[in-house]
Amino acid sequence: MNISDIEHLAWDKDDGLLPAIIQHADSGAVLMLGYMNRDSLQETLRGGRVVFYSRSRRRLWRKGETSGHELNVVSVSMDCDADTLLILAEPTGPVCHQGTPTCFADQPPTGAEGIAFLAQLESIIAGRLAERPQGSYTARLFGEGPARIAQKIGEEGVEVALAAVAPDDNHLVSETADLVYHVLLLLKSRNLTLSHVVRELRSRHLGRA
Repeated sequence: MNISDIEHLAWDKDDGLLPAIIQHADSGAVLMLGYMNRDSLQETLRGGRVVFYSRSRRRLWRKGETSGHELNVVSVSMDCDADTLLILAEPTGPVCHQGTPTCFADQPPTGAEGIAFLAQLESIIAGRLAERPQGSYTARLFGEGPARIAQKIGEEGVEVALAAVAPDDNHLVSETADLVYHVLLLLKSRNLTLSHVVRELRSRHLGRA
């Protein structure tokens, strides 16, 4: 959505306000619900940070203007009736005023959140490599080079295969986790990320559709 789309929204349905659902751009978690008028949506689109209209204070308010926990906009979409907004955003801190990551603290984790942890793990690996803390296995193995990491992947792959023919599911899960971790580290050593692999898989899928 861009600024020219604002006038196409159904502002006349609820006194010039539209509900805006905020969703985490990476994990897919629903973060909060707010309301926007024309001006707040315009400010959101122009500034790249979520700005709501406060129904109680009757003014615009930028999320995080007091707490510092802002919502950086990734995309804004309207629904099929043009009367609800969906905003994908990246939070800079806890979203809820009670200090929780979302305003729906009791919502069960989504499947997307579980998969999104792999991206978080990539960030953790990058942090280890940047800081090189003493005793870090990640930093030590990375320092030994891609060939050594590749050797570890071969070893872990064998461990996964052995676990696959054994009855212990927990052992298979554990060995697979080791393999995935080492694959992420190898990708990092080549300045690649999991997103490159995902794009390749998606391309293959679309090619066979």
